[in-house]
Amino acid sequence: MSPATPVAARHDLAATAAERREAGRQARVLAPRSGIGDWDERARGHDAVETIMAQNAGRLPELVPLRHQRMALSPWNYYRGAAAVMAADLASRPHSRLEVQLCGDAHVLNFGLWATPERKLNFDLRDFDETLPGPFEWDVARLAASLVVAAEENSVKPAKADAAVRAAVDAYRSRMKTFATMPEIDIWYASMEVGRFMNFFEPADRGQVSVHVEKGKVKRTSRGAYAKLTTMARGRPRITAEPPLRVTIDDGEQQDIVDHLLGGYRLTLQEDRRTLFDRFTPVDVVRQVVGVGSVGMVVYLVLFAGRSGADPLFLQLKQAGPSVYESHTYHSEYDNHGERVIAGKRMVQSATDIFVGWGSLAGRDFYVRQYRDMKIIPTTDLIAPVLVQFATACGTALARAHARSGDPVAIDAYMGRSDEFTKAVRKFARRYARQNERDHAQLVAAIRRGKVEGIPE
Repeated sequence: MSPATPVAARHDLAATAAERREAGRQARVLAPRSGIGDWDERARGHDAVETIMAQNAGRLPELVPLRHQRMALSPWNYYRGAAAVMAADLASRPHSRLEVQLCGDAHVLNFGLWATPERKLNFDLRDFDETLPGPFEWDVARLAASLVVAAEENSVKPAKADAAVRAAVDAYRSRMKTFATMPEIDIWYASMEVGRFMNFFEPADRGQVSVHVEKGKVKRTSRGAYAKLTTMARGRPRITAEPPLRVTIDDGEQQDIVDHLLGGYRLTLQEDRRTLFDRFTPVDVVRQVVGVGSVGMVVYLVLFAGRSGADPLFLQLKQAGPSVYESHTYHSEYDNHGERVIAGKRMVQSATDIFVGWGSLAGRDFYVRQYRDMKIIPTTDLIAPVLVQFATACGTALARAHARSGDPVAIDAYMGRSDEFTKAVRKFARRYARQNERDHAQLVAAIRRGKVEGIPE
């Protein structure tokens, strides 16, 4: 009998830390750090309005004008809805090829608090419609530019906006340097619970933030939604219609959603969670309009009743299309885009809702999640006074997300010890905020000329 082959010999040996660090330094040849600050509108290779219009395929035609109108309200609203525009712009420039699982839309309001399965509040990224593997700096750039645009939305002085960008990027760099020295398991278990999140704020500001958090813990739950969104009709609770935000659908369509979309979704749950799900009975379904960039996508809100009749559960079923990055990197490995979203969510988030899953209906893919499961989402006016502190928390959370899916050693080596990376991102954020203004103005003008359909005033 021949001697057994050592386990290590049966696999390719992992790169050493020194080799990984060298790979990060070599990435500077592909994408010099100083070049991150460059922006040339003439080289972007697409028209912003045409890129937005191309996304309307697959959306509900009657809601497309509402989408355009919401984006036209302000440069900040435009930025939130124009992830596809920025994806094309980022892809038009050299990039590091140091891949992570991108959030894909890491703007400042896509960070927030929500409940872990253990009912603790964690601060992290929260929106993954565009998630896909891609260069780490694309998420960093999306966050940085959003800070400038959001600051201008609330009349925050340019110096403070610039300080917020610097704080976010420096926090990202600092945390990534720490992750580069940590064991893989420790990186995976890292999280930012609400107490640590509060520590980012100055003592004088913690009271205001704490009040917002405490109110959200009570109101933003299925019980809170039940009290706010339902009325009794013929002896059963029904979700209150509020067109176009919530639209009643007929019993036949509701049954189709329950039998096919929820039936398929049920099979994507872990067995223990499937047992829990089966203890709830669907009571009502409405169609929703949510967000800015998601307007026109098919979204359902489903109300369930538990066995006791006193514990409501709301699930949101949201249409998922191709990521805006797929035409610039490569296609998703998942056949169902809802599964792509959930797989990315699980990869990036420190803890994920127990009811997440996916399904399909009538040729559309969907992902499923709890609605308002203690999700505490900031607003620009709330964070404007504490923008630098909030940006620091966002940069820290983004580094943890990237360290889970990418190589923190290589990313840290690429960014290096100097502040060249921070300076370049700050320069890009300022320049791209001006580009966003021009793109917003272009959309507004197109609506006024009738080239893009909006809602008549």
